[in-house]
Formats: sequence, structure tokens, C-alpha cells
Amino acid sequence: MMSTIEAVIDENGAIELAEPIKLEGKHRALVTILDELPIERDETGLLSEESLGRDWLRPEEDEAWAHLQ
Repeated sequence: MMSTIEAVIDENGAIELAEPIKLEGKHRALVTILDELPIERDETGLLSEESLGRDWLRPEEDEAWAHLQ
């Protein structure tokens, strides 16, 4: 199984995964170092909140999910 997990690597090379993972045994991994700075985890939701709110708060959206109430 292949999966991609976001991580932050500090100046000493220590890797901090953005989410916990469970693996059985050893696995190979590829590390790609991006040029951009990491986004603080708490900011991700805030950055998309306004754009998602515009979509979620439309009357059409309420109609589409009304059958589940």
C-alpha cells in the first residue's frame, strides 16, 4: 500500500508527521523536500473556511441534504 503523509522536517533533519501512522515491520519511504514553508496545522481550516462557507451556505446545498434531516 502506498500513501502520502504530510510532514515537517526541521533544520536538524528530524521529521514530524502531520498525522499518526501504524505500520507493521519496516517500510521504504521517499522524502521530497519542498521549497515552501510548512502551513501551521491550525491555519489550514481557517484558510479554507470562507470559501467553503460560501458554498455550504447556499439554499441549493440545504435542499440537496434536506432528505437526511
